[in-house]
Amino acid sequence: MSLRDRLQTALKEAMKAKAVDRLSTLRLINAAIKDREIALRGDGTEHEVGDAEIMAILGKMVKQRQESARAYEEGGRLELAEKELAEVSVIEEFLPRQLDAGEVEAAIAEAIAEAGAASIRDMGKVMGQIKARAAGRADMGAVSAMIKARLG
Repeated sequence: MSLRDRLQTALKEAMKAKAVDRLSTLRLINAAIKDREIALRGDGTEHEVGDAEIMAILGKMVKQRQESARAYEEGGRLELAEKELAEVSVIEEFLPRQLDAGEVEAAIAEAIAEAGAASIRDMGKVMGQIKARAAGRADMGAVSAMIKARLG
């Protein structure tokens, strides 16, 4: 079952269960996907966003909501922070399991060894291998920083 189908099924189930907050989040996800499809129509042809692109959209949505929750907590708006974190939990249901720190370290060590990386100049090779293995399952910004620390 494609990710789009899973989202549609979850949307229908949320409607039937009258789960207002979950339904709202699922509608936000669908709106983000539609926005991306509209943006791709620039050349006049229809484009359907695939699973990989949907995962990228979901990852971006999670990151945005985590940042918002952090800002709300700092501002003393805990009820808004809780709402953002609830949205994150719904969105994460559709993302693959995230790698823990140990798994990321192991993937980096393996990629460095395979690429024969010795200096920061080899970072592109290492990042390419990590992206192929852990796309959508790790924060690539954090991974990049970890690779720089090891090679630098």
